[in-house]
Formats: sequence, C-alpha cells, structure tokens
Amino acid sequence: MMNGIKWNLLLFATIGALSIVGIGISLGEGSYIGMIACFIILIAVVGYGFKTKKKMRDEGKL
Repeated sequence: MMNGIKWNLLLFATIGALSIVGIGISLGEGSYIGMIACFIILIAVVGYGFKTKKKMRDEGKL
C-alpha cells in the first residue's frame, strides 16, 4: 500500500545519486580531491538516510 512520497528520503536518494555522478565526473577529470569529497558526501548522506529510514520505521511512519 502506498502512503505517498517521503520527500526527505527522496532528497537523500537524489543527493546520493548526484554524488555518485560527481565521483564519475571527478574520475574523468582526474581530480582525486573531487573523488574523495564526493565519496565522503555519499557515505554521509546514504548513512544518514538509512538512519532516518530506520527511525521512521521504528516510529511506524513507514
């Protein structure tokens, strides 16, 4: 059953996907600093997204 869009989770997923794109662009440009920065952003955003999803599931909001 669909309850609607969870906008905060959609935002986390979008930022995560953009950081993966950033890793690819940085790789193509040969920028190791850009790759590391995008990888750190990816880990932080995806980790926080999973943490938020678990919290919402525990509260019964999912």
